Amino acid sequence: MLFLQSQEEVSDALSQVGYLPSTEIATTVFLATKLSKPILVEGPAGTGKTELAKALARAFSLELIRLQCYEGLDESRALYEWDYRKQLLALQAHAEQEVQSIFSSEFLLERPLLAALRGTTEKILLIDEVDRLEIETEALLLEVLAEFQVTVPELGTVTATSKPIVILTSNGMRELSEALKRRALYLYLDYPSQARERDIVCAAIPEIEEELADRLVSIVARLRSLDLKKSPSISETLDWARSLLALSVQALDDEVMASTLPILLKNRADIERAAKELLTRS
Repeated sequence: MLFLQSQEEVSDALSQVGYLPSTEIATTVFLATKLSKPILVEGPAGTGKTELAKALARAFSLELIRLQCYEGLDESRALYEWDYRKQLLALQAHAEQEVQSIFSSEFLLERPLLAALRGTTEKILLIDEVDRLEIETEALLLEVLAEFQVTVPELGTVTATSKPIVILTSNGMRELSEALKRRALYLYLDYPSQARERDIVCAAIPEIEEELADRLVSIVARLRSLDLKKSPSISETLDWARSLLALSVQALDDEVMASTLPILLKNRADIERAAKELLTRS
C-alpha cells in the first residue's frame, strides 16, 4: 500500500489536484495507508465521496479500478468469471486429456475486485454505492476487505502483492452490515460550509470573481436548506459557476437565477420551489 509520511502529505497532494481535503479526510486517508484498512465514506449524494477516490488516484499517480454497485450484482460481475467461449474452443482444439488446463489464468476474466488484487502496481479500488447491494451480496466483499485476497476454487487463493487503497462509498440508502463496517475506517462527508465551498469554487475556477463566488455559494446553501427532492451537489455548484462565467454574468439577479436554476436542480418541483423562494426573498 502507498507509503505516506503524514496527514499533511495527503492534504498537500490532494490540494495540488484540486481536491481540498478537511483535516478529517487527510487523517483518515493517512491512517488507512498505515493500518492497511479500507475507508467507508458515507454521506448525501454529491458531497465528494467518489471524487475522493479519483483525486487520490490523480494525486499519487495510481490506477483507479471502480466497482459500481447495483441491485443484482453477483460474483461474476464483481470478482471473476470464466471465458466459456474460449474454454469451449480450447476443448474442441485439444485432446480430452488436456481438459483440466481450461481452468487456468489464461481463461479467467478479471472483474474489478480480482483485478485490484492482481499485479504489482499500486491501485485505488473504488467500490461505489455499496449500499445498493443486497445484504447477502456484501459477503462477496468481506474476504477482500479483511485479507486483501480472493479465493478462486479452481486456482486457489489470490493474495494481493501490493495492497490497494480501498474506498467504499454509501449514500445511506440502507444500513450496512456490522461485518463490513468492522473492516473499514469510517468517514462521513456532508455538504461543506459556505466558506469551504467558496474555497472549492475558487480553487477549481480561479478566474471567478470573489464577490460572485460568495454570492453563488450563499444561494446554494439556501437551496440546501429547503425541503427538496435532491439538493445541489458540489459538482453542480461548480457547473453553475462555470456556466455563469460562460454567460459573462457579473451579478446574480432574478433573471439570471430563473434561467440557470436547472443547472443546479434536476427536478421540476424543486426548480419551482427554489424559484419561489429565491425570487421573492433574494
